[in-house]
Amino acid sequence: MEERRTAINWYPGHMAKAKRMLEEDLKLIDVIVEIVDARAPLACRNPDFESLFKNKIRVMLLNKSDLASPAANKEWAAYFKAHGVSAMEYVSINSSARKNAVALIERAGEPVLKKYRDKGVSKTLRAMVAGIPNVGKSTFINKLAGVTRAQVGDKPGVTRGKQWVKISPYLELMDTPGLLWAKLDDQERARHLAYIGSIRDDIMNVEEVAGSLLIDLDGLCPEALNARYPKLAAVEERQSIEAMLEGVCRSRGFILSGGVYDTERASRIVLDEFRAGKIAKVTFEHPEDTNGKA
Repeated sequence: MEERRTAINWYPGHMAKAKRMLEEDLKLIDVIVEIVDARAPLACRNPDFESLFKNKIRVMLLNKSDLASPAANKEWAAYFKAHGVSAMEYVSINSSARKNAVALIERAGEPVLKKYRDKGVSKTLRAMVAGIPNVGKSTFINKLAGVTRAQVGDKPGVTRGKQWVKISPYLELMDTPGLLWAKLDDQERARHLAYIGSIRDDIMNVEEVAGSLLIDLDGLCPEALNARYPKLAAVEERQSIEAMLEGVCRSRGFILSGGVYDTERASRIVLDEFRAGKIAKVTFEHPEDTNGKA
């Protein structure tokens, strides 16, 4: 029997302030660099961005693409390009990442620079880096700058105020606070955001999140999941959060005195290992889920 999964709700008060700040800064911006986690590109795209950025040149970076399905990465890159948005796979540790990203942004902004050159004006291209929390915005800026300029943390919401970072004589980037959706009725996408760490673990039931992740991974990559946690292979109730977490406990020896399963420890291990790419390279969403919308 499938267990009912607890609904995920959030919207810290500082998110409304972040949106107001973003709206005020847009008049200074030539290009929007939107960063999404390649494992859940659809869930990562705040619907407010469509109206906020509709008159801006846009670039899409599929960040952490090394943790996602290679085939799905190509599907998403092609999808965004087909809708007029420059897109590329991005992995911050790749040696060519900085060069390729700067080139993509500069190509996208060339029409703006040309317009000013035709007027005899030498303009600096200003780009805003936008995205929901914990998709890698600050790490991206630091990579391009070559030094640690933007705040970086492993928890959502580390970046608080705007910062301009000079990347080249003709390119500056603005970092912005991560902006979560004000309301998300689609609980499947909410779970995807929880899986990748864009919603803080400390405001959710970590066992519910980890158990749901195990169930979803069982549908996407059962062999890889069983290889990581061998005792899961014997679990018959594949839709039971409790049974799946207990299978992880047996696999790792997380059993307390009296034979009690330490499911909280198992939950944190599952989330940490998934986010580090140690279970499998998976993508939870695909372009066909967009119903043809950009």
